[in-house]
Amino acid sequence: MSFRSSLRPLPRLPLLLAALAAVAGCAATPDEASEPEVSESRTGTLPDETSVVPPKAPLMPSLFFPGGADAFQAWRCTPAQDLVSAVDEKALRLWSAHGAYRLFPAVVASGSRYQQGDLSFWAKGDEAMVESANGRLDCTADMTRSALTRSQRPGVMFHGRGNEPGWTVSLANDAPELSMVLDYGERELALPYRVVEMDNAGGRMKLASGRADRPFSLELEARACFDSMSGKPFPARVTLTIDDETYRGCGQGIAPAD
Repeated sequence: MSFRSSLRPLPRLPLLLAALAAVAGCAATPDEASEPEVSESRTGTLPDETSVVPPKAPLMPSLFFPGGADAFQAWRCTPAQDLVSAVDEKALRLWSAHGAYRLFPAVVASGSRYQQGDLSFWAKGDEAMVESANGRLDCTADMTRSALTRSQRPGVMFHGRGNEPGWTVSLANDAPELSMVLDYGERELALPYRVVEMDNAGGRMKLASGRADRPFSLELEARACFDSMSGKPFPARVTLTIDDETYRGCGQGIAPAD
């Protein structure tokens, strides 16, 4: 039976999914985000009172990460919507232009079905339906992208990138520090940062420079994102502002290797 039969007009995806946003995200647990290593003091010794404990990298919203999935899948849907999904043995993570959601396996006669409340995702081959009490999206699978791993990006907890001009930003896994490569590699910076906004449930985080003489802001949102040149899917939108320039692109949280 085709998914495309008996379609009804659907309001924009925020009305379809917004009610579930509050249960979708939480701070990434140690198996989803990088936890800095903590050295153990030797038995019978006292810590040096003059020593300064270095700051640790903060936890990030778990919906920046693929969970246990090894790939992201892009979906093109009708009415015009672009979604991103990632599936592991425990759940399906779904990103839209307006939010991110976690759905769990449900019984179905054929294909794969996931549900959270009245939101469901049912896939058979290259077709899928996203349904709620408000209506239905009819979707077709598009491009897939392998999730970035710690072996590919050693020491990195989050990696973002964009185009025209090409740029990247990487957040260290063991300290609140980031590195930027801007303008096709013409400028490279390594700077400390501080968290100025954090919304775990909404999948949002805003960082600012830890140095008064080198201001910047970095905004991360768990939203469906597609590389502007390749079309590859990502689970987070990235906005970097520095030197009165704004760079927009996509990114992904990178969990430690098992």
